[in-house]
Amino acid sequence: MRKIAGTGYVRGTQRLSALCLILLCVFLPLAAQNPVGAKPAALADSPPYWAYAVDLPAGSTASPKTDDATPHHVPASDAAFTHAQVHNLFSAPDWHPTSHPTMPEIVSRGRAPDVFACGFCHLPNGQGRPENSSLAGLPAAYIVQQLADFKSGLRKSSEPKHGPTRAMIAFETKANDKEIKAAAEYFSAIRPEPWIRVVETNTVPKTHVAGWMLVASDPSATEPIAQRIIETPEILEQTELRDDHSGFVAYVPVGSIQKGEALVKTGAGKRAACSTCHGPGLKGLGKVPRLAGRSPSYIVRQLYDMKSGARVGIAAQKMRPVVARLTLDDMTAIAAYVASLSP
Repeated sequence: MRKIAGTGYVRGTQRLSALCLILLCVFLPLAAQNPVGAKPAALADSPPYWAYAVDLPAGSTASPKTDDATPHHVPASDAAFTHAQVHNLFSAPDWHPTSHPTMPEIVSRGRAPDVFACGFCHLPNGQGRPENSSLAGLPAAYIVQQLADFKSGLRKSSEPKHGPTRAMIAFETKANDKEIKAAAEYFSAIRPEPWIRVVETNTVPKTHVAGWMLVASDPSATEPIAQRIIETPEILEQTELRDDHSGFVAYVPVGSIQKGEALVKTGAGKRAACSTCHGPGLKGLGKVPRLAGRSPSYIVRQLYDMKSGARVGIAAQKMRPVVARLTLDDMTAIAAYVASLSP
């Protein structure tokens, strides 16, 4: 695909994209008990940059100037949107309107100037992006509760500069009960599809933060993955245009999927099996949301936030004994495994 000038996360430049600032939802409760006498594992000195992906100040306030009259296109779509339309926080660009239910107003357009369109960041298909959350198929009651936690101050981020979380608190909590219910029911009704390709590797493309996520740098080069997860667009140009048919690839350390499977299925002496609450295949159970196939960057953020105390809502309180003994490496392995599962 040809390079689309001035449309967001531009490789090899310091131009950063317009905000993708809303996140409508979040991670999930796992009820478990800490072994007697267990000591909490120490957290890293600071939240892992690769999971929180904080934009430089210039990128968090403005988007590159371009010819707003130029129509852009994506594969398998007859739609056309200009740069200004793609980056309008109060209008989610809908490239594939027949592939999802009709969006309610709060999802498609929000309520200017107070509430951003939910579908702008979480996308019309609800699959979301690394900087926010996949909402597709989550229990509606869970989504409603997370909005309540954001509003009451029970849910924050361990990284104060994480723009999407800040925007959730500043804007999306202004939605009224009717709007929240409509959005929750819309996303809950969507069946999640495979969205993230997980690859174990020792080396990864060099990346930088742009648009609140990691994108490949130019000129291209590689580096050791170390104990990181590098989640980045499969096709950057389509992601820049907010195409909800173009997903992501997550590079994870070699052996992390197997280690994560052991932690998830048996607890490996550190916690109860995740399926106890999240159901067979981690596809969710009752009001407890699925883990399978979700963004590993997002999952690491939520585990870290629960352990640090940034998240202290009802679900997070149940998770506290679960995450108490997890190290960052454990979180990375768990995220790698659950992301590799079919949703």
